[in-house]
Amino acid sequence: MAIAATPVIAKPFTYVNARFGTVCTFPDQIFSDALPEPENGDGQQWLSADGASLTCSGIYNGDDDTPKTFVEAQMASTEPGYKVTYSKIGKNWAVLSGVKGDNIFYERRLFGKDDVIRSVWIEYPAALKAKYDLLIGAIAGSLHEASGSHWK
Repeated sequence: MAIAATPVIAKPFTYVNARFGTVCTFPDQIFSDALPEPENGDGQQWLSADGASLTCSGIYNGDDDTPKTFVEAQMASTEPGYKVTYSKIGKNWAVLSGVKGDNIFYERRLFGKDDVIRSVWIEYPAALKAKYDLLIGAIAGSLHEASGSHWK
């Protein structure tokens, strides 16, 4: 009788930001070190033992950004060590991936009708690409606005 190897599924944790209604779900066995929420209450960051980080947050869209203008600005960034290598734009969302120093980053932003941009940012050492590439799709796909939002 053969025993099939199955990947260990980390327990999911769903974070709901009280200020902006940003919701994202991620494995809290990996992102286990929650940093204190900032005083302005715009989101929260979690760290992993292997050097990765995850931030789930929201901001007011004070500059009337669109997915297209956001991606264009990031592609034109001259920040040292920062380079976008992948981008995709939808009607009300944008995705970016690239390098920031020795790390890989992935960001998904949702542009809400309530003038709030909700985002999830995942950054991890390039040496851990295989591990985190398996997690990014589910984490990014979980980003959404809380139901019945009245967050303004």
